[in-house]
Amino acid sequence: MGFAAHPLWLVGFRPFFALACLAGLSLPLLWVLIYLGTLPAPAASFTALQWHAHEMFFGFGWAVLGGFLLTSTKNWVQIRGYHGVSLIVLVAAWLFERTGMWFGGHWPALLFRVSNNLFLAAIVAMLLWTLIRHRKGDSYRDNYFFLLILPVFLLAKYLMLSADYFQAGIAMATGLFRVAFLVMLERTLTQFMKGIFQVEILRHAALDRTIKLLALALVGAGLLPPWLAAWLSLVLALLLAGRLAFWKPQLALRRLDLGIMYLGYAAIVLQLLAEFLGRVAPPAWVGAFSTHLFGLGVMGLIIPAMLIRIAKGHTGRKVVFETIDKAVLWIMIAAFLLRVIAPQLHPQAYALWLMLAACGWLGGFGILAWRLIPFLLQARVDGKEH
Repeated sequence: MGFAAHPLWLVGFRPFFALACLAGLSLPLLWVLIYLGTLPAPAASFTALQWHAHEMFFGFGWAVLGGFLLTSTKNWVQIRGYHGVSLIVLVAAWLFERTGMWFGGHWPALLFRVSNNLFLAAIVAMLLWTLIRHRKGDSYRDNYFFLLILPVFLLAKYLMLSADYFQAGIAMATGLFRVAFLVMLERTLTQFMKGIFQVEILRHAALDRTIKLLALALVGAGLLPPWLAAWLSLVLALLLAGRLAFWKPQLALRRLDLGIMYLGYAAIVLQLLAEFLGRVAPPAWVGAFSTHLFGLGVMGLIIPAMLIRIAKGHTGRKVVFETIDKAVLWIMIAAFLLRVIAPQLHPQAYALWLMLAACGWLGGFGILAWRLIPFLLQARVDGKEH
């Protein structure tokens, strides 16, 4: 069996979820060590803070989003999907980008630009090609939201590494991931609640569309007049909170594997409220608080459950959250509390909270890597090809 025929390269989620686990366990800890002065900052023309934000969104975040979309888009349009050499090239480009983000300050400017854009440009083009070419067979009519947001990630990346537009880049990347999460949560929570509890949750086409259109408008929040971005954030938060109340959270929270998805949804609401307050009458704690509320409350809670579910289900295993899987989810909840809530209560111990939260990600994603990567490296256990 040739290298390109190895089970790792059968489907997009396999290599990229493995990379997501490795990025999740290492990137936060690397940042804390840089922040504390234990490690030197990356050799780059941008600040260490820009490196940290970029790597969490475009290193960790896009390993997850890329793996998810490479897998789901092929299912949506009923095709084989990218595999083999195509995935090897994408993984090499992702690794090239990580190398450039750390050592690129010593490289020629052109080489760094290539390293910084090759992966994202390639995977976005591949995903768009899949959705556009096979649009007649697409099982989801609202996939045009992905057609709209995917190219904009390239702009968000550029802004994030710009000295003058860093905060606008943060807002744009957050907004883009928010749209992706909202689309995904609508679909998955509807299925999970029906499959687990045999209940229907509120789905109203006009409400769902309004929510996604408002989220799309907020992608440009950092470039909008502050008052407009503030009120759009408030309206979206209220609509999401109202819909959540009709999604039977009292049932979902009985099960940790499902309840944590609801907690991630609630974190989207809280993050939007923090954005509103930050633009209208900013209290002392608004700023990085909002970004970390999204990073640890939305991405940090939803993604581990998503990795477990997809890695097991799509390798032919029964989707059961065992004790060790539930322990990971509790660790990630603790990391959220340590990084987002504890510094507001006792800011004098900020460095301690930072280190403990990073160790939480190291532990949580370390366990996921130990548990899931062997699954990703093996053929499906049910005998199916991919």
